[in-house]
Amino acid sequence: MEISRYDMGERFSEMTVVDHGHGKMIFIAGQVAENTSLDITGQTREVLRFIDGLLKRAGASKAHIVQARIYLASVGDYVAMNAVWDDWVAQGHTPSRATIGVKLISPEYRIEIECVAAVAKEVHDHAEGPTKSIFSN
Repeated sequence: MEISRYDMGERFSEMTVVDHGHGKMIFIAGQVAENTSLDITGQTREVLRFIDGLLKRAGASKAHIVQARIYLASVGDYVAMNAVWDDWVAQGHTPSRATIGVKLISPEYRIEIECVAAVAKEVHDHAEGPTKSIFSN
C-alpha cells in the first residue's frame, strides 16, 4: 500500500491518495472558494472546479466520486447550490451525498465540499479475457 499526499501543509493535505494495489481511494479535503465575494452559485462552481482539478491530478474524474459531503453556511442556499451540482455531477455516477447546514470557519465562505473517489486499476485475468476492472464504473 502506498499513501501519497498532495499540497501537504503542517495541518492537512488537500488530497490524500491511497493506492492499495488493485486500485486507489482518493480523499479530498473540504474545498472552499478563493473568491468569497461570489454568491452561492459562483462559490459552488469554483469549489467544483477545484475538485475537478484535484481529481485529474490523481488520475480520476467526477465519475469516480463515491461520497460527497456538502456544508452550507445557509440552508437557504440549498436550491441554488443543487442547480449547480446537478449540472456538474456525472449523470449515471451520482455519489452518496450528505448536505449539512453549518457555521463555516469564515463567515465569507458559503459552501465547503469534501469527497471520496475510487479508481480501479485494470488487471489482466487470463481466465476471464484480456482486461477487466476490479471496480465497475
